[in-house]
Amino acid sequence: MTQPILIVDDEPHIRELLAFALGKAGYATVEAADGEAALEAIAAHRPALVVLDINMPRLNGLDVCRRIRAEGQLPVLLLSSRDDEIDRVLGIELGADDYVVKPFSPREVTARVSAILRRASAAAPAPAAEEAKLVSHGRLSLEADAWRAAWGETETSLTVTEFGILWTLASAPRRVFTRDAIIDKLRGPGFALTDRTIDSHVRNLRAKFARLGGTDVVETRPGVGYRLGACQGQDAQA
Repeated sequence: MTQPILIVDDEPHIRELLAFALGKAGYATVEAADGEAALEAIAAHRPALVVLDINMPRLNGLDVCRRIRAEGQLPVLLLSSRDDEIDRVLGIELGADDYVVKPFSPREVTARVSAILRRASAAAPAPAAEEAKLVSHGRLSLEADAWRAAWGETETSLTVTEFGILWTLASAPRRVFTRDAIIDKLRGPGFALTDRTIDSHVRNLRAKFARLGGTDVVETRPGVGYRLGACQGQDAQA
């Protein structure tokens, strides 16, 4: 990989710890000590992924995440030292791909970085649909090689995780996926994620497509999980 991983944290020992762990796994790294320095480093180094602490001076991690997502699909892994889920869920809703709570294992951070990058570079995010490159359902179309999502003729920008969830649902449009099944498809079994994380990504998907008239992209099956909707839009529901 020629693009480095950007580590953003105001605590030098955490940056050093993560740089060592990621370097041992074969990743090049660059570092930034605050939010403004992070944005400068993104422009200068064009990293493959940002490991981003939430609680920082000179722009906190949530503000940095918001700016990153406004400009593109650069993957973001949040670091949080807070016990409650409010900031972590807000980070996911702003477009972060995953989060890790401090204190953390450097091996866990490395594993999550690798999982996000695999999703970003894979031809098809869902193992069950490895042969497929293009999926169309109603007015929804997904193109795996280009990570392109469109409603009719209008493209919408999705994060790596959002695209992965939608591709998973679209790969088996009649199936209802539990949240655990979605997590397993995206990351493999054994990742300690909460249901709220998946719910936040699904809310993001619905909001993005609703702005284009796609109000029926994802269905909720209460007590079970999610499935792909009819993807016909407002006209079909009128």
